Amino acid sequence: MGRPAKFTHSQLQAAALALVDREGLAGLSMRALAGELGTGAMTLYNYVSQREDIDLLVVEAVIGEARWPLVDYAQWQDEVRAIATALWQAVRAHPHAIALILTRRSRSPAVFEVTEALLRALARSGRSGQALLVAFRAVSGLITGLAQSELAGPLALQASESAELTIARFRALPAERFAHLIDIANAAAGSTADTEFQASLDLLLAGLSADRGGGDR
Repeated sequence: MGRPAKFTHSQLQAAALALVDREGLAGLSMRALAGELGTGAMTLYNYVSQREDIDLLVVEAVIGEARWPLVDYAQWQDEVRAIATALWQAVRAHPHAIALILTRRSRSPAVFEVTEALLRALARSGRSGQALLVAFRAVSGLITGLAQSELAGPLALQASESAELTIARFRALPAERFAHLIDIANAAAGSTADTEFQASLDLLLAGLSADRGGGDR
């Protein structure tokens, strides 16, 4: 029998994600991951050969957390909602990994599986080709876009500014010039990212449902 692996793939994923959650992408390196695992950098080369391999570990770990009920959904909208919500929750839980998900997703088999599941659900609406592509980009863009915007807080312009200070600053704008900015600032004070995501998904699904053209167009 061959010598058993010292680290499993799941252990490598968990360690890489823990490092990114704690230190951000700037803290992710071969040496840092080796330290997280309690081993030497040379030992780590038995498992990964380059930095991109470490990036993929993080992406796989995040996407692997996206789980939804594997049941027969009567309506395609319900299936899309279940998958999209699971992805949103996974991505939102690890905001520092969003950049890697956006740039490395085309190289990860784990992402392929989830992507195919979402495409399959959207295809139940009768879409294919270009129409399916547009619907997929709309849903996936909502997930990653809202997760990215949450990093800055509602309406934030300065990374160091708290959400409360940001909202207060917008509320103090001249009402005769910026009535609508003040309106959404007031709304943001009592809003949450989850509420906004579900409401946005409602709008998106309603639009996809109303657009009955479907097909490859």
